[in-house]
Amino acid sequence: MWRIPLPTMALAITFSGCEKRNEPTDVSGQRSREMTISVASSAFEEGGMIPAKYTCDGQDVSPPLKWEGIPEGTKCIALVADDPDAPMGTWVHWVMWNIPPDVTELPENVPPDAQLSDGSRQGVTDFRRPGYGGPCPPSGTHRYYFKVYALDTMLDLPTGARKGDLLKAAEGHVLVEGQLMGRYSRR
Repeated sequence: MWRIPLPTMALAITFSGCEKRNEPTDVSGQRSREMTISVASSAFEEGGMIPAKYTCDGQDVSPPLKWEGIPEGTKCIALVADDPDAPMGTWVHWVMWNIPPDVTELPENVPPDAQLSDGSRQGVTDFRRPGYGGPCPPSGTHRYYFKVYALDTMLDLPTGARKGDLLKAAEGHVLVEGQLMGRYSRR
């Protein structure tokens, strides 16, 4: 019987499915090294409950959002809000891009128009319409992530663009990002 010596090496095993679900990820789905945009809302705190007003149980209007930490060289800001706890996979609640870089907040109740007066664009959500669609979980308490990206380019996306289109167009153009997570459970 022949014995072939195997080279000695260290074996590193990565369990990608075991990562913490609440850790921030970049547009490619990889864990971010550092998030430098601070995202907040006057309607709820990080990890707090989203008031019913901003959900399908209330007025279903977008919550006010503010951010800080947009670096020089930013050409536009993009926003994605989604629910990773949806039973059929991540449910997209809001897709927005080409927000001017000097904008530091969105007011409550952003109109659900595909294009806003400042040039911002809103894509189609999983509700099959542009603009914000509030939390409406079928059961249990879900997490909702409001992710803000500072991009080094304007995005040339068509009307009807979705989250996947935005993330693909933003690949390689994200300067920094940040997120705010809120929770919601139906009454």
